[in-house]
Amino acid sequence: MFNALEFEAIWLTLRLAATVTLLLLLISTPIAWWLARTNSVFKAPVAALVALPLVLPPTVLGFYLLLAMGPEGPVGRLTESLGIGLLPFSFWGLVIGSMFYSLPFVVQPIQNAMEAIGDRPLEVAATLRASAWDRFFTVVLPLSKPGFVTAAVLGFAHTVGEFGLVLMIGGNIAGETRVVSVAIYDHVEAMEYAQAHGLSAVMVLFSFVVLLALYVFQRNRNSAGLTYGR
Repeated sequence: MFNALEFEAIWLTLRLAATVTLLLLLISTPIAWWLARTNSVFKAPVAALVALPLVLPPTVLGFYLLLAMGPEGPVGRLTESLGIGLLPFSFWGLVIGSMFYSLPFVVQPIQNAMEAIGDRPLEVAATLRASAWDRFFTVVLPLSKPGFVTAAVLGFAHTVGEFGLVLMIGGNIAGETRVVSVAIYDHVEAMEYAQAHGLSAVMVLFSFVVLLALYVFQRNRNSAGLTYGR
């Protein structure tokens, strides 16, 4: 059975993932909408920048974020001047780092859903004198719901499974930055394989349930679409 420190790590991991997912959904929506609709020459560079965490080693991303948020970095100087203090080795430092790391897992599903809408529904809404904001909130967002569901699930699950970036930015502070992946590493390093196995089994089960739920959702959505098409 888990001890108090392990339950604390599980709770911190869930809290981190929920916070990151909520913030990313808010931030990623305008980015995804712009990428889905724009023909700007900047589309490809912005899309590449968003997707960078997919191929960049987490430790590399964590290293540069650590420099940026450190006492000599621009972000660190700004937060210190605002009286917030330094973000590395804090919960909110983990939130910011995790948002960068999970960004493509949230932006891309939303972007794909928005691109699938096409121009026709928006043109019909425009003929009914709906403003740009009305079209976005009454047409785009409802029709993009599957993309938002996928983005939320992937963003949450990806944040739960972080390790390299978390260790670089947050270290291993109990109750503050010690998430499940770091706790597993601690147990393995101490040769406490039973405890490591328990936490790892929870992670495996969680990952399986998340992916199963996502696949079932997508299958049901596709089935509903085929039924509607008939």
